[in-house]
Amino acid sequence: MNPENPISPTPASSNQLRNLLVAIAAILLTTALFFGFQAQQSSTSLDAVAAAALPIDEALANGKPTTIEFYADWCSSCQSMAADNLSLEKEYRDRMNFVMLNVDNTKWLPEVTKYRVDGIPRFIFLDRANQSIGDTTGAVPRAIMAENIEAAIAQQPLPHNSISSDRTSPVSEPKAADISQPRDHS
Repeated sequence: MNPENPISPTPASSNQLRNLLVAIAAILLTTALFFGFQAQQSSTSLDAVAAAALPIDEALANGKPTTIEFYADWCSSCQSMAADNLSLEKEYRDRMNFVMLNVDNTKWLPEVTKYRVDGIPRFIFLDRANQSIGDTTGAVPRAIMAENIEAAIAQQPLPHNSISSDRTSPVSEPKAADISQPRDHS
């Protein structure tokens, strides 16, 4: 310390001040990251919507109209609709079946082919007899989906039938293996 100026900082005290500021910044950053991850995890995911959905066999056997959603985890339009679709499922599940089929799962290839899924999200609306009564492709506003669901429940024509949004993700069918060159694994 300087005897003439007892208040002047020493190198040790400026190091302590710097360390204190670094510690405070680290605590604030950690807190921000923690709450950011919490907010991200609380948002509705496609997994949550798929978990709430019925298996297709059960849906086709219970005599209620059905909405089949074809989706993929990588589809940003599918992800953006997840919260709305989950709320629609909760609101209408007593009168309408909701089925989700992941286009990346080859188990659903017959359904992908049958309903000519070439873009996702793709919604197929079935009547009580499991006959197709309409479809939509792409990110569709909640209000339009609700109107279609209500019409299907009331056994009325869908007000928004065969619409296609510009927010779709293309889907291509898996290529058949070329057996002419058995050592070629492409």
